[in-house]
Amino acid sequence: MATSAKARRPGPPGRGGFAVPERLRTAWAPVAVLAGGAAGSVYLWSRDPHLPGQALPFCPWRKVTGLQCPGCGGTRMAYDLLHGDLAAAWHDNAALLLALPLVAAVYLVWLRHGLAGRRWQPPLGRRGTAVLLGAATAWTVLRNLL
Repeated sequence: MATSAKARRPGPPGRGGFAVPERLRTAWAPVAVLAGGAAGSVYLWSRDPHLPGQALPFCPWRKVTGLQCPGCGGTRMAYDLLHGDLAAAWHDNAALLLALPLVAAVYLVWLRHGLAGRRWQPPLGRRGTAVLLGAATAWTVLRNLL
């Protein structure tokens, strides 16, 4: 009994190969972010960003202007959290530390949708974008004045 080419190679006609299930196509991005975050955490665990000479990224905004951006201190904060020092993490970047639960919740919704085979984008809108940019600007001004 002969099998047809269609039965041997499932997928869209004319493309050949195997079709990737929708669930895998939508889940790859949040899973890749999780894997990258885990790899970065493993690397950061052994590097102390509070000490000079570590092979870690720097802030180009601070390098050029001398001022801190809204994310400055994020690497130090992550290091401190990995080592269980909440007070030092607060000192490094309080706004980012306060935003972490919201970021985690948004990520978990994205992951859940991706694993269910659905695409998802945060419903931020114009007001949400304005609030986010306003908060980042206010934090930047405050932290550079204090």
